[in-house]
Amino acid sequence: MAGLAESGSNPDIDLLYDINGLAKDAPHWFDRVMEFVGEYGLPVAMVLLVLGCWWSVRRKGGEDAPASVAALVWAPLAASVALLVNIPIRGFVERPRPFLTHQGLDVLISGKTDYSFVSDHATITMAMGVGLFVAHRRFGLAGIALALLEGFCRVYMGVHYPTDVIGGFALGTAVALLLSPPAMALLTPLARAVDRSPRAGLLIRARGEARSGRDTLLPGRRTAAGAEERDLAA
Repeated sequence: MAGLAESGSNPDIDLLYDINGLAKDAPHWFDRVMEFVGEYGLPVAMVLLVLGCWWSVRRKGGEDAPASVAALVWAPLAASVALLVNIPIRGFVERPRPFLTHQGLDVLISGKTDYSFVSDHATITMAMGVGLFVAHRRFGLAGIALALLEGFCRVYMGVHYPTDVIGGFALGTAVALLLSPPAMALLTPLARAVDRSPRAGLLIRARGEARSGRDTLLPGRRTAAGAEERDLAA
């Protein structure tokens, strides 16, 4: 399968040249910005987005806080699992980087000697974006937008075919969604246990928030103050 998309008439290659051709017409400084953003900036931005969502969920608190934090924990874990799944895929497909088999590409970053399909960056960012969407719709949409931009940058930089990116999107999405139910079944009880801890519980909700299982009354139970008031009234 090493010869995948080697024909110049393939739309995959045509789109590669169209997107990468933008780098030839762009100023040098813009290419350097795209190189940094595509290689480091967007993955870091995704991590910061997850942390921002955690801070928002933590401040809001509520009964669903442990489940929400558990879903946020799943986002980076999903990216890690997807990255591991990609290792045998790359070894099976053995697709060379596009600049190794096609001339005239403007490659913005050197040293990429591993196989091309599927894109690790696209896989990681989309897995985190979809995982974040499971936890919080608004932050998740922003994460998916960052993942799409990351995919564009990888093709713009000349280090991936468009289908490498699409494959990464599909892999990241599949792992984040298909493994979400068993992951949540394991992570949610753990988050609830952390929530009950006086100190570690601050990871789940802000100080001063009532924790699940605390300060709640069973049906028919009276508080000590209420019982005392009734005794005085008698």
